[in-house]
Amino acid sequence: MPLRTDTPRRVLVIAYYFPPMGLSGVQRTLKFVKYFSEFGWHPTVLTVQPRGYLAQDDSLLEDLEGRDVRIVRTAAAGPGKLVTKKQVVTFPSEWSRKLLSRLSDTVFIPDNKIGWKRKAVARALELARETPFDMIFATAPPFTDFLIGREIKRKLNIPLVLDYRDPWVDYPFKFYPTPVHKLLNIHLERRALRASSHIVTTNRKVKETILRRHRFLGYHDVDIVSQGFDPADFQKARSTPLEQRQRKAMRVTYAGVFWEDRKPDYFLRALAELQKEQPRLRGRIDAHFVGNFREENRKLVVRLGLHDTVTETGYLPHVDCIRELLVSDVLWMIVGDDLGSPGKTYEYIGAGKPILACAPEGFIKNAVLEAGGIVTAPDDVPAIKEALMNLYTRWERHELRGPEQEVIDGYNRVILTRSVVKIFESLLVET
Repeated sequence: MPLRTDTPRRVLVIAYYFPPMGLSGVQRTLKFVKYFSEFGWHPTVLTVQPRGYLAQDDSLLEDLEGRDVRIVRTAAAGPGKLVTKKQVVTFPSEWSRKLLSRLSDTVFIPDNKIGWKRKAVARALELARETPFDMIFATAPPFTDFLIGREIKRKLNIPLVLDYRDPWVDYPFKFYPTPVHKLLNIHLERRALRASSHIVTTNRKVKETILRRHRFLGYHDVDIVSQGFDPADFQKARSTPLEQRQRKAMRVTYAGVFWEDRKPDYFLRALAELQKEQPRLRGRIDAHFVGNFREENRKLVVRLGLHDTVTETGYLPHVDCIRELLVSDVLWMIVGDDLGSPGKTYEYIGAGKPILACAPEGFIKNAVLEAGGIVTAPDDVPAIKEALMNLYTRWERHELRGPEQEVIDGYNRVILTRSVVKIFESLLVET
């Protein structure tokens, strides 16, 4: 039976990124909000008007229809709102994105959403006067959300739970132009953590990093609640007929965007080399990319002679993305560090498909291996080529197998939300 309380509780969720904004960063928060009410908690989401963002998916809000969820939006913050009135902006080149990101890290501390803090705190206090909250749940990035949570807790004196979707100070792509920038971020993180009642991370490496830096925290102050998948998404995807494919080629699908060291170059080179060495495989392995494919990625595809092998769909609504996973034979992913926790990993597992992961040593590699997948180093072209050949041989023999159901069930979003609610309940007992 689900964990419920006799008296409905109210939680204020601070989430700058929230639907109809798209991309994977909103999924974790959306699904917690969706299922909180099933465990007796009624969420109010404090977020912003979607503007100047890279993707929009209006279908995501359908998840909340008929549920006791209130969404309160303020004006957006950050440089994006100054340069456009559009809700969706074009993906910049990777070079441009890097430059803008580094400029942002130089000018804004902790991030370029810091301008949201004052208006978010003021609106939260107005909401609390209307109907008091029992809990604050702040999810980041952006880490301005944590500073907002700290300030609200100071004003309202109710428990604050901080949810690290990614690490703060040790984020692999965080840029520190001077040692002072890093020290200021460490200082702000320490202040937020001291104010928190409990901390949640998506993986053990982030937990260990936090505990090592902030020695005033104890092991039991931080819980791991992993990323996951929502079974309802897969039920919805299957509610309409899936694409009927002729079995002419093994389809390898990637869902998501490419940036920093998460790029398709090594995978595409391996595929091109494999087709050159094994001409019979041309037309027998298809690579599908679901999401925003950059112009530099397209140029590489042409340069490698893979124009008849690669298909790009562009950004798709989430359920359509799930359908793409379900009609694929193999799901591919790349991650260059052992701190980030790509949500696609767990939706791949939820799809029940074989996974090829290009990942370093760490929890992502372990999760994929536990799911029966194949893992290579991110830049090891010969190993990726060998893995593709291995998978193709198994596909040809009808021997491809996905993860066991027991492994899949461990990443169910409903169960993961229950874990967060248990933390909420324990904090209320303590107070």
